[in-house]
Amino acid sequence: MRNGPGTLGKAALAERRLDAHLREHPRRAVVETRAGGRFAVDTQDLIQRYLYLFGAWEPHLTDWLRRRLGPGDGFVDVGANIGVFSVLAARLVGDRGRVVAIEASPDLHRRLVHNVRLNGLGNVRALNAAVSDRARRLTFTLASSRNTGANSIVPYDGPAESRFETEARPLPELLRPAEIATARVIKIDVEGAEGGVVRGLAPLLGALRPDAEITVEVAPERMARLGDRADELLEVMREAGFHVYRLANDYAAGSYPGALRGAARAAPVRWHGPVTGESDLVFSRVDAERLP
Repeated sequence: MRNGPGTLGKAALAERRLDAHLREHPRRAVVETRAGGRFAVDTQDLIQRYLYLFGAWEPHLTDWLRRRLGPGDGFVDVGANIGVFSVLAARLVGDRGRVVAIEASPDLHRRLVHNVRLNGLGNVRALNAAVSDRARRLTFTLASSRNTGANSIVPYDGPAESRFETEARPLPELLRPAEIATARVIKIDVEGAEGGVVRGLAPLLGALRPDAEITVEVAPERMARLGDRADELLEVMREAGFHVYRLANDYAAGSYPGALRGAARAAPVRWHGPVTGESDLVFSRVDAERLP
């Protein structure tokens, strides 16, 4: 799947056989990604299974970050999970750079710290914290350990595998002055809570470096269950001088062989309309139809 030539047959094999097999018959291993990071994985979980199977997670975002981050830059990872993008960023920004990895789940935070150590990285500050628009206590629910990335504060009435409570604070209160000053990219992936995170971030936007960019996974349906709207999030960013771009993403296992082969050709494209479905958005002060 990783090293065989071409993509012929790989999508069907991944979609119809390997993805389900590795989910139902979990394997635990230390794997190396295509970007060179090492991760301890359990293939029952979606993200960790894709790392095992493909050596990558969200290949278009991965490729975009590799084009954006360089030595000495800063990266803030809100909703870091097990650290896939934090480890990638730490390797890209080098010893002079700074990475802040923020994860609310105590279990995922422990795995994040383990993976940072596994890669011998000394430039990552890992915080077990939640982010919101104000100081408050939040309850997170995880429906299934088959997708640990779905930890969310969105109300959920079905059977839950786990719940935990934690204190949340606005992002500016969690970051140090040097981390704000050097931040080249801020990534936000918080499963429906992005409205509150961006509202809390708003006072900080004017203090960011001119080339700073923010990428946000926006889920309008889940946002609405928290009383938020995607168009309000877009307005906050536009008022601060940012333009909206959309980055391609597909979580289907069958999409990965082709995406990995052509990820370098993907670039965020200008988004002019409303956001009605789950989307990976990039906010940039660059005014163009396609981000370089």
